[in-house]
Amino acid sequence: MLLVVAESHGSSPGRAGYKMAVAADGELVGSIGGGVMEVKLVEQSRAALSEPPAVAGGLTTALIEQEHRKNAEHPSGMICSGRQTVIMRRLTHEDAKTVDGLITALEIKDAVSLTITQNDFTVGPPKGGTPSTKFEKLSETDFIYTENLGPKNELYIMGGGHCALALSEIASRLDFRISILDDRPELNTIEKNQFADEITIIDGYEQIGDHIPDGDGIYVVVMTLGYATDEIVIRSLFERDFKYFGVLGSKAKMKTLLFTLENEGFDKDRLSRIRTPIGVHINSRTPEEIAISIAAEIISVKNS
Repeated sequence: MLLVVAESHGSSPGRAGYKMAVAADGELVGSIGGGVMEVKLVEQSRAALSEPPAVAGGLTTALIEQEHRKNAEHPSGMICSGRQTVIMRRLTHEDAKTVDGLITALEIKDAVSLTITQNDFTVGPPKGGTPSTKFEKLSETDFIYTENLGPKNELYIMGGGHCALALSEIASRLDFRISILDDRPELNTIEKNQFADEITIIDGYEQIGDHIPDGDGIYVVVMTLGYATDEIVIRSLFERDFKYFGVLGSKAKMKTLLFTLENEGFDKDRLSRIRTPIGVHINSRTPEEIAISIAAEIISVKNS
């Protein structure tokens, strides 16, 4: 059974696009928000899976309305307020092709669109100009749910050292396509990096702007070998517009660098957009801790 949160309002723990699979043997994958409401739907799914589809007249898809408050018409058992609509679809052998298509697209980080209706479960090209998820309830039983899947954001990491390796591993579990750029082809940590989607060895950072697009879904992290190359990257990308632009470095080093650029006439307001020292303050020491602090800051910006 596939459970998909089609829409949510208020303080609902499940957000549109959350998914969970309930297997006939009891295995669970994913989550639609947790708590009592999830437990109830898992139990309902297991009960439905214990019966052949013909028992339900061939019906494979249903809409479940949940309200997270007492005395509601469709109480979920939670009291956090809010409400959500969950699609419950029983997957059959006929859906295997769609599932395989989704798995392949996600593995290669290709953008596709999933469509679920009362009768259809299909995958196709992404629907441009629409929100990530869209739900239309046409009647008590008829609906159209569409969702664009695949990475919605791109993370460009300048430098392929230990911190870049750790950040790549964390970001690979998030909604990012990851690109590493470095001018050191022999770097051991680049050879070890199995998490980045693309690794580009460049001749130098002077033309780094040729490799990075502008855009609201673009996140740039600068962690090159040292001060001199960091400065080259900042100068090259200074006029570009990104969702996130952060530079790894000590507070003293970065203060000196930004002060130098400001004295040269670089716009003060645009300089203030550069996040440095990078990451949230958690007294991080190791590359893994530094990567966690950077990832936390990026998530905060992404979800703001």
